Amino acid sequence: MSRLKQFKLPDLGEGLTEGEILQWMVKPGDEVTLNQPIVEVETAKAAVEVPSPYAGVVTEIHHQAGETVDVGSPIITFDTDPSAGPLEAAAGNAAAGAAANPIESKAVRDVSVVDDHPEVGDMVPSLREPGQEGGALIGEVGPSGRTATLVGYGPKSVTAKRRARTESSHAAPAAPPVPAVVAPPPATAARVSAAAVGQSAAVSAGAVTVLAKPPVRKLAKDLGVDLATVTGTGSHGSVTRADVEAAAARPAASVESAAPAALRAVPDYDPATREQRIPIKGVRKMTAAAMVGSAFTAPHVTEFLTLDMTPTMELRTRLQKLPEFAGVKVTPLLFVAKALLLAVKRNPEINATWDDEAQEIVVKGYVNLGIAAATPRGLMVPNIKDADQLSLPELATALQQLTATARDGKTSPADMARGTITITNVGTFGVDNGTPIINPGESAILCFGAVRPTPWVVEGEIVVRQVTQLALSFDHRNVDGQLGSQFLADVGRVLSDPATALAWS
Repeated sequence: MSRLKQFKLPDLGEGLTEGEILQWMVKPGDEVTLNQPIVEVETAKAAVEVPSPYAGVVTEIHHQAGETVDVGSPIITFDTDPSAGPLEAAAGNAAAGAAANPIESKAVRDVSVVDDHPEVGDMVPSLREPGQEGGALIGEVGPSGRTATLVGYGPKSVTAKRRARTESSHAAPAAPPVPAVVAPPPATAARVSAAAVGQSAAVSAGAVTVLAKPPVRKLAKDLGVDLATVTGTGSHGSVTRADVEAAAARPAASVESAAPAALRAVPDYDPATREQRIPIKGVRKMTAAAMVGSAFTAPHVTEFLTLDMTPTMELRTRLQKLPEFAGVKVTPLLFVAKALLLAVKRNPEINATWDDEAQEIVVKGYVNLGIAAATPRGLMVPNIKDADQLSLPELATALQQLTATARDGKTSPADMARGTITITNVGTFGVDNGTPIINPGESAILCFGAVRPTPWVVEGEIVVRQVTQLALSFDHRNVDGQLGSQFLADVGRVLSDPATALAWS
């Protein structure tokens, strides 16, 4: 049984074909445990931490941070039995077998270099779907023809078998140990040890692996700090915001001289053309495609409503003092979300999707409330599952957790799947209103503007009130003007008079 196991990049979403490696959490020579996070990968939907399917020692990392890798390509190799001795000795035994049986040696080399982990199911039973024995494994192609996802799916119809070695391969005299695990391909260096592999990989890639969270990476980019020159003081040597800010405060010459020329960041601004070119990839690429598809598929209609939110803002002040909201931030968005959920209850057809293939309108009996969030990787729309079943304190907690996760760049693809209706809060940027584009697969999106002190007529008198604007875009194929207007009016009614929520709950 081969000790070396290659792990291939799995399909981290549904049908995704590639992912960008953001950062490695391990390096050659590190010992890893089963299901330990080893790499952070950004797909077209989200950034995902990928766990290790093996326990052992990292021997080689095939792709460095910043590289885009196709699904199914090897990204890391493990030695799953490091206690058995140096890899060089195993290579010597393989060479001995090759001297006695040249035909057999090819099979041995193939198994040594790329063992397509037929034993993963025995080592990592958690990677199979619950209740499915023999489910397809990470990197395998299932019965449907697509590569298995991170958790596996579908019955496995073939059991991998290994070609048995002949007796002559064991009886052959031992050859002297060689420094390579296998014979290297032409024009490549021999693999010697984990440390040597790690060093050569870093040199050949012209970069080093730096542990830093996405917001820290964005801060470094904004401040013009090369993370490769920063010494991390966080856990496991990760770079923190304080480290980046301290590096930015140092004289430019000292920062520049701290790294070899080959490792210095290439400026993304070209002084000659006075232009900056930003690659379109990852979440931004997916968002652009989704918005174009939505804008030119669903006929959008947008309606606007200006309303007095003073009673809701006064209620917010009182609720913040209640023990049920201790430790939870009570924001105006919370009340807009609750008003929307109550309006959906009164107008369920707004919470639907247009199924063009089946020629049906699918009305959802649940509300997965999407919240558009600006993140370091672009716009994301994670959603709160079954938001209509939550109490106001529970909804406040869910909103706080959702925004914190999105801000840290940890939103998973599952958090963004199956949304039914969305809120986009442009008021947080001081913007009054907008014409939002419907999230694909939904029928409506509500835009919430800034709440401002504004002159307002109350009982014939002009007084200063807390005023905001709402904008509702809806799919005019299944939401007509009457339904859209009633829904928007109901949202405004709850925000203008929160007591209405008691009657509608």
